[in-house]
Amino acid sequence: MLDEQTGEIIERQLEHETGEARTFYAALTAPALVGMEAMGYAHWFQRMLTEQRHERWVGDAAEIRARMVRKQKTDRRDAAHLLRLLLENGFPRIWIPSSAERDLWQLLRHRFKLICMRSSVKNQLHALAMGQGVCRMKKLWAPAGRKELEALALDPWANRRRRELLEILDQLNPPIEELNQAIELEAEKCPHAVHLMKQTGVGPVTALAFVLSSDQWRDSIRASRQ
Repeated sequence: MLDEQTGEIIERQLEHETGEARTFYAALTAPALVGMEAMGYAHWFQRMLTEQRHERWVGDAAEIRARMVRKQKTDRRDAAHLLRLLLENGFPRIWIPSSAERDLWQLLRHRFKLICMRSSVKNQLHALAMGQGVCRMKKLWAPAGRKELEALALDPWANRRRRELLEILDQLNPPIEELNQAIELEAEKCPHAVHLMKQTGVGPVTALAFVLSSDQWRDSIRASRQ
C-alpha cells in the first residue's frame, strides 16, 4: 500500500477469515484504489471493497505476468509488481461484471449444468433402448416413445437403472422449465437482449449470454435490475 501523503510503502499480510482484511480496508480513507489480478474466487473481496466505497481495478493476469521481470514468484513480489503498475499507469485493467451481472451468469450457468445432466440421463436411457434393438432418437422422449421405453423387458439391474434414470429425468424437467421462464423474463427486461432476439435463431439464452459477455451492454443490464 502506498501512503500518498508520506510516499511510504506499507506492507501488510491480511487474513480474511479473522476479519482482519475487512477491518484494514474499512480504516482506509475512501475511495482508495486497489489493484488485483483476475481470479475466479475473489467475489467476496470485490464485494467488500464496493461496500466500503473503494475503487477496485482488476487486471489481466497474463498481461501482469508478462510485464514482470522474471524472478521467483512470491506473494510479496506480486503485490509490489501490482503497485508499480498502478503507479506507472501500466496496469492492464479489464472489465469485470457487476454483482447483478454475475448473478445473472449464475442463472445461465445453473440452467446449463442441469441441461448437461439431463442430456447425460437421456443418453444413458437411449443406450439401454438401443441395447434392446429400439432406436427412436428424439421420438424416444415423446409420450409413445416413453411408453415403449418403460415397456422394454430388461434384466433386474438394467430395469432398476432404467427406473431410477427415469425418476431423475422427471425431477430435472420442472426446474429446467422454471429456469427457462426466468431467463425469458430477464431477457425481456433488457433492451439489447430484446433487440438481439429479433434476429433469426437467437433466443433468450443466447441473447442474454451475449449481452452479459461484454461491457458495452452493462448499462442496459444495470437499468433492467433496478
